Amino acid sequence: MLQPPLTNVQAELLKVFSRQIPDEDLLELRRVMASFLLQKARQRADAIWEQKQYTDSTFDQLLLF
Repeated sequence: MLQPPLTNVQAELLKVFSRQIPDEDLLELRRVMASFLLQKARQRADAIWEQKQYTDSTFDQLLLF
């Protein structure tokens, strides 16, 4: 089975992880990546929220389903 080429993110992460780093640094790196991805997800959700012109009451109605 052929593997597709690495994405730019995968290639960059391989560069970072090509050398040993202390566990504390690895944990911090994981936190930074998680924070980055959370920020991107929130930005995307906010854009969709605005695009669809949702309100707090719309959200409350969605929670009832």
